[in-house]
Amino acid sequence: VQLQASGGGLVQAGGSLRLSCTASGTIRSINDMGWYRQFPGKQRELVASITSDGTTMYADSVKGRFTISRDNAKKAVHLQMNSLKPEDTAVYYCNAKVVLVGWVRARDYWGQGTQVTVSS
Repeated sequence: VQLQASGGGLVQAGGSLRLSCTASGTIRSINDMGWYRQFPGKQRELVASITSDGTTMYADSVKGRFTISRDNAKKAVHLQMNSLKPEDTAVYYCNAKVVLVGWVRARDYWGQGTQVTVSS
Protein backbone atom coordinates (compact mmCIF):
# COMPACT_ATOMS: atom_id res chain seq x y z
CA VAL A 1 0.00 0.00 0.00
CA GLN A 2 1.24 3.47 -0.88
CA LEU A 3 -0.11 6.86 0.11
CA GLN A 4 0.84 9.59 -2.33
CA ALA A 5 0.48 13.12 -0.98
CA SER A 6 0.57 16.34 -2.94
CA GLY A 7 -0.31 20.01 -2.68
CA GLY A 8 2.14 21.52 -0.24
CA GLY A 9 4.07 24.68 -0.94
CA LEU A 10 4.76 28.26 0.03
CA VAL A 11 1.91 30.69 0.66
CA GLN A 12 1.49 34.06 2.32
CA ALA A 13 -0.39 34.41 5.58
CA GLY A 14 -4.12 34.49 4.94
CA GLY A 15 -3.78 32.36 1.84
CA SER A 16 -5.02 28.87 1.06
CA LEU A 17 -3.62 25.50 0.09
CA ARG A 18 -5.25 22.17 -0.66
CA LEU A 19 -3.51 18.93 0.23
CA SER A 20 -4.48 15.65 -1.39
CA CYS A 21 -3.53 12.07 -0.68
CA THR A 22 -4.42 8.94 -2.64
CA ALA A 23 -4.02 5.36 -1.50
CA SER A 24 -3.14 2.52 -3.84
CA GLY A 25 -2.46 -1.18 -3.47
CA THR A 26 -4.28 -4.35 -2.44
CA ILE A 27 -6.85 -2.54 -0.34
CA ARG A 28 -9.98 -4.18 0.97
CA SER A 29 -11.25 -1.09 2.76
CA ILE A 30 -10.08 2.09 4.45
CA ASN A 31 -11.33 3.08 7.88
CA ASP A 32 -10.27 6.48 9.22
CA MET A 33 -8.15 8.81 7.11
CA GLY A 34 -6.41 11.86 8.43
CA TRP A 35 -3.78 14.53 8.24
CA TYR A 36 -1.03 15.06 10.78
CA ARG A 37 1.69 17.65 10.96
CA GLN A 38 5.10 17.79 12.50
CA PHE A 39 6.97 20.87 13.65
CA PRO A 40 10.77 20.76 13.88
CA GLY A 41 11.82 18.93 17.01
CA LYS A 42 8.25 18.03 17.91
CA GLN A 43 6.13 14.91 17.72
CA ARG A 44 3.65 14.44 14.94
CA GLU A 45 0.20 15.80 15.87
CA LEU A 46 -3.27 15.19 14.51
CA VAL A 47 -4.70 18.03 12.42
CA ALA A 48 -7.94 16.47 11.18
CA SER A 49 -9.49 13.06 10.64
CA ILE A 50 -12.48 11.63 8.84
CA THR A 51 -14.22 8.28 9.22
CA SER A 52 -15.45 6.16 6.33
CA ASP A 53 -18.96 7.54 6.81
CA GLY A 54 -17.77 11.15 6.85
CA THR A 55 -17.57 12.04 10.53
CA THR A 56 -14.84 14.62 11.00
CA MET A 57 -12.66 15.79 13.85
CA TYR A 58 -10.31 18.78 14.00
CA ALA A 59 -7.57 20.05 16.24
CA ASP A 60 -8.69 23.20 18.06
CA SER A 61 -5.98 25.22 16.34
CA VAL A 62 -7.45 24.62 12.87
CA LYS A 63 -11.19 24.57 13.54
CA GLY A 64 -13.04 26.92 11.24
CA ARG A 65 -10.05 27.27 8.90
CA PHE A 66 -9.34 23.73 7.66
CA THR A 67 -11.76 21.27 6.07
CA ILE A 68 -11.09 17.57 5.59
CA SER A 69 -12.95 15.52 3.01
CA ARG A 70 -12.60 12.15 1.33
CA ASP A 71 -13.56 10.38 -1.84
CA ASN A 72 -14.06 6.73 -1.00
CA ALA A 73 -14.28 5.64 -4.62
CA LYS A 74 -10.89 7.19 -5.35
CA LYS A 75 -9.40 6.20 -1.97
CA ALA A 76 -8.44 9.83 -1.48
CA VAL A 77 -8.44 12.33 1.35
CA HIS A 78 -8.12 16.10 1.02
CA LEU A 79 -7.36 18.95 3.38
CA GLN A 80 -8.51 22.42 2.38
CA MET A 81 -6.53 24.93 4.40
CA ASN A 82 -7.78 28.52 4.47
CA SER A 83 -6.69 31.58 6.43
CA LEU A 84 -3.26 30.06 6.84
CA LYS A 85 -0.99 31.39 9.57
CA PRO A 86 2.79 31.25 9.93
CA GLU A 87 2.30 28.86 12.84
CA ASP A 88 0.76 26.36 10.41
CA THR A 89 4.21 25.92 8.86
CA ALA A 90 5.11 22.25 9.19
CA VAL A 91 5.49 18.99 7.31
CA TYR A 92 2.06 17.48 6.74
CA TYR A 93 1.52 13.73 6.56
CA CYS A 94 -1.55 11.83 5.44
CA ASN A 95 -2.58 8.71 7.28
CA ALA A 96 -4.95 5.90 6.47
CA LYS A 97 -6.08 2.93 8.52
CA VAL A 98 -6.18 0.29 5.79
CA VAL A 99 -7.61 -3.22 5.77
CA LEU A 100 -5.68 -5.25 3.22
CA VAL A 101 -7.27 -7.83 0.96
CA GLY A 102 -7.44 -11.09 2.92
CA TRP A 103 -7.09 -9.35 6.28
CA VAL A 104 -9.59 -8.31 8.93
CA ARG A 105 -7.72 -5.78 11.05
CA ALA A 106 -6.62 -2.37 9.86
CA ARG A 107 -3.07 -1.07 10.06
CA ASP A 108 -1.63 2.39 9.74
CA TYR A 109 -0.05 3.66 6.55
CA TRP A 110 1.61 7.04 6.04
CA GLY A 111 2.26 9.31 3.11
CA GLN A 112 5.70 10.73 2.44
CA GLY A 113 5.07 14.15 3.97
CA THR A 114 4.61 17.45 2.21
CA GLN A 115 6.04 20.78 3.35
CA VAL A 116 3.67 23.67 4.00
CA THR A 117 5.33 27.03 4.57
CA VAL A 118 3.32 30.13 5.46
CA SER A 119 5.17 33.43 5.27
CA SER A 120 4.20 36.45 7.34
